[in-house]
Amino acid sequence: MKHSNISIFVPHSGCRQLCAFCNQKTISSVESAPTADEVEKICAKALKHCKSPENTEIAFFGGSFTAIEHDYMISLLKAASKYVGEGKFSGIRISTRPDCINEEILSVLMAYNVSAIELGAQSLDDNVLSANLRGHNAECIESAVDMIKWYGFEVGLQLMVGLYKSTLEIELENMKRVIELKPDTVRIYPVAVLKGTHLAQLYEKGEYKLFDFQTAVDICALMLVEFEKYGIKVIKCGLHASETVESDLIAGFYHPAFREICESRIFRTKISAIANDIKENKVCIEVNPHDASKALGHLKSNVEYFAKQGIELCIKQNGEVPQGECHRI
Repeated sequence: MKHSNISIFVPHSGCRQLCAFCNQKTISSVESAPTADEVEKICAKALKHCKSPENTEIAFFGGSFTAIEHDYMISLLKAASKYVGEGKFSGIRISTRPDCINEEILSVLMAYNVSAIELGAQSLDDNVLSANLRGHNAECIESAVDMIKWYGFEVGLQLMVGLYKSTLEIELENMKRVIELKPDTVRIYPVAVLKGTHLAQLYEKGEYKLFDFQTAVDICALMLVEFEKYGIKVIKCGLHASETVESDLIAGFYHPAFREICESRIFRTKISAIANDIKENKVCIEVNPHDASKALGHLKSNVEYFAKQGIELCIKQNGEVPQGECHRI
């Protein structure tokens, strides 16, 4: 059964500073923080209509949850925890900064049914973290991950690809270090440069040079493959489709189907290996039905890609083929 979240946004709450890339109002489409009563109403309504609450978590996203005013944080946790347990939701997921984690905080989270903690790591390169006004270093991220694991929480990392001062080499090193940290989950957010951010100012001055879109896709596609290979679940790749993000976007790698584009690229690489091996003008493969659109490519981009090389791509569906694989016919 697919996991899902009841997302409750707490925009900017607890944030010690505004990071270079951040315009949380735009990303979450929410301006004001919720009250405890509002949290209860959201949870009660969601539980009433939820078909599989045992596979659903209440998720506080948007700000640095563990850095908000203590009594307010407790009030939100109390409200949400009433809806966790047998016949209710499976737990509470929160998002926070690596430098807002300590033993006292983790003890509080344990007492209120928090099950997973996601850290906004963004990068594991100290120069990139500093240039993007993060206010902490990579060692802080590693320490927070270790502490969260010791307390028994599920740990997730959120990464941003293409930040100011980053390079292809840094992104590949970030991937390697994340694998070494062994989080349970990862979210990959290719950079979207939004109006009203420090990144936007740098971009408009010409000081911030972005990767080209295809390079960003290649990096994220490789991360998808490598993280999954090492048992790290990628629960998001790309920002959620949003009218407000689209209206405030001035540059970057936002696309409403970004993950599908990356997964199409992964299949293109696999199909290319088969095509190079057989050296014919027609390549026939079979894939799991769940992977048919990925093999064809986003908007049939893979079909067009091979056609330009004089290769006809023939794809058949076979439920016995494991997901993620393609077999030559």
